[in-house]
Amino acid sequence: MFLDINSIEGYSIKTYEDDEAIPLHVNKVYSDNTQIQYAYYDLPFVCPPTGKKHAGIASGRSVSLNLGEVLRGDRIMTSDYELVMGQDQECRYLCSHETDRAGIKRAQRLIEDGYVAEWIVDNLPGATSFVTVDRSQKYYAAGFKMGYKDISSTTGKPRYFLNNHLTLVIRWRRAPGRAGDRGAKVIVGFEVYTKSVAADDRSNTGCPKDVHNVNQGMELFISANNTNFASKYPHSSYLPEQDDADDGSTLTIPYSYSVYFREDTRVEWANRWDMYFNNQEESTSIHWLAIVNSLVIAGLLTTVVVMIWNRTVHGDQKPLRDVPLEEGKSVLRRKKIRSGIRSPRLVEKSSSGLFEQTGILDHDDDDSSDDEVLEDITGWKLLHADVFRTPAYAGLLAPLIGSGTQLVFMTTALLVLSCFGILNPSFRGGFVSVGMGLFVFAGIFSGYFSGRAYKTFGGLNWRKNTLMTALLFPGLLFSTIFVLNLFVWAQASSTALPFGTLVGLAALWLLIQLPLVYVGSWIGYHRSQPWEHPTRTSSIPRQIPAQSWYTKSTWTVLLAGLVPFAVIFIELLFVFRSLWQDKSDYYYVFGFLTVVSMVLIVTIVEVTIVATYVQLCAENYHWWWQSFFIGGGSAIWVFLYCVWYYFMKLNISGFISGMLFFSYSLLACGVYGLLTGTVGFVAAYAFVRRIYGSIKAD
Repeated sequence: MFLDINSIEGYSIKTYEDDEAIPLHVNKVYSDNTQIQYAYYDLPFVCPPTGKKHAGIASGRSVSLNLGEVLRGDRIMTSDYELVMGQDQECRYLCSHETDRAGIKRAQRLIEDGYVAEWIVDNLPGATSFVTVDRSQKYYAAGFKMGYKDISSTTGKPRYFLNNHLTLVIRWRRAPGRAGDRGAKVIVGFEVYTKSVAADDRSNTGCPKDVHNVNQGMELFISANNTNFASKYPHSSYLPEQDDADDGSTLTIPYSYSVYFREDTRVEWANRWDMYFNNQEESTSIHWLAIVNSLVIAGLLTTVVVMIWNRTVHGDQKPLRDVPLEEGKSVLRRKKIRSGIRSPRLVEKSSSGLFEQTGILDHDDDDSSDDEVLEDITGWKLLHADVFRTPAYAGLLAPLIGSGTQLVFMTTALLVLSCFGILNPSFRGGFVSVGMGLFVFAGIFSGYFSGRAYKTFGGLNWRKNTLMTALLFPGLLFSTIFVLNLFVWAQASSTALPFGTLVGLAALWLLIQLPLVYVGSWIGYHRSQPWEHPTRTSSIPRQIPAQSWYTKSTWTVLLAGLVPFAVIFIELLFVFRSLWQDKSDYYYVFGFLTVVSMVLIVTIVEVTIVATYVQLCAENYHWWWQSFFIGGGSAIWVFLYCVWYYFMKLNISGFISGMLFFSYSLLACGVYGLLTGTVGFVAAYAFVRRIYGSIKAD
């Protein structure tokens, strides 16, 4: 059931010969405490690229990125770090970079916020190595700390130290197959160990005097310019210890690194990403708990649905006369009784198309041994002439259903590809890139279902429906991302989408998806028949009686949405942790996620059927929008869960980061609600057609 996500990792193995240069790429810096990321070479206190060639590529050149990598804020570039397979380097000097006060302040803020840097070797992110408490297991956390903070023992004030010496450990093993027989090697691990070494604790070569024993760290501090202060405040007896003004003072930061190659035969190349998936045994048991929890809830709902199905479809298929009723409370049914006495039959008549009732005695001569008794029929059967009445705002419901089917197709394909290992962490940005392609391609399904639903609702202007389907939901997504991107742009973050990427997204939307929606809508409206309904709709709508509190729209949506949320909330913990709390971790258990998603869909179907049945029994035939909202009702609880997670689990600071968190959470919940709402609508529609098709309305 759960396939190895690394079995197709990279699709091909990259091998290295001895003395072959290995490129090292720098990417970005990020933090669990903020949503703002920065490109590594955009930082003012690091060594800028020199442009020299390493491994045949000049440093400072951008690596081609897929759409997913750009959207996740990657800015991968070649570096000046020299790695040669099999050649250890005790120490190598990189550069000495002068940084002004603004750069020092920037570095201090990044260290304060816990930023880590991401470097890449052979598609593996540089990792910080950890071991479990019992030292029985080793695991990785992607990235390495930019520096650290401590408190001065003399002044009691915080001090910031920059990690300016890095020890790079490349773990390798012999390549599989014939390449290994020729002496080729593959990389199975990339570890980074950090040190902070002061400028005066280095030799003339720029390397630390003793790499293994560092006496003093590289403190990020420029002493105050007292002369400048004295001229500014000639009559003051107090001079500040720190000077934030740009007076031209700089701090020289030396950078160096060490490289070690170590053979590791315990790790296969296909399993080299397993080290990044920490606490696998513990998390696996929790995932199984989530599945058991989901199955129990779905099992209880299945029992209820089976009972309803047996009652409505198999146990209650009596003929129903299409006659006017007085407030829908009684009709006449013929019942055989054993007495030979015949009772008169009451016939209901209507005049002038109004609901009027006239009592007329009439005798049935067909069966002398039968008598007729008055049988009360209340509930869903009374709505046979109104249940398929066109809903309000049908021109809006059809495009939403179309966009929902588009999301269903995209999500299903993504889960299938992830389970087969095609989409995995080594395919950086692949999940978003492939998802975007699937979403655009699924525009033809969106147009088809929207057009056919619009035709079923009796719509006439199919081109208007096509434009709404192609522009409404994608337009909201694009507009929201564009507005949020303006705030990120103002922070000079790598998360901000370049203008060219925005143009590309708009081109995908307007030049590819819109024509596909048009084609699908034309097929659904002109080449397909509308869905047939088993009963005819009367010309006069039926009056809906007073409803109980639990059948009212708001309460029904909230209560019904709580059940699907109970199915997925455990799995959401892992998703949230990978997205927000621990960005160094990777979400990898797509097999479990697929199972939980399947149970979620079954649960939504069953909850919607039960809620729709209760609504029909209350003689309320406005089930179209209600089923859509019930299906998507769990999105409300997911968003409330995001709010709880933000305040109770995260340490996000800053207005922009908080705004991005809630905006993206609301956007994701909206997408989830549209998807599940469509599932609920389709389930309710199929259920209503089935139960009303099982009765005979004359």
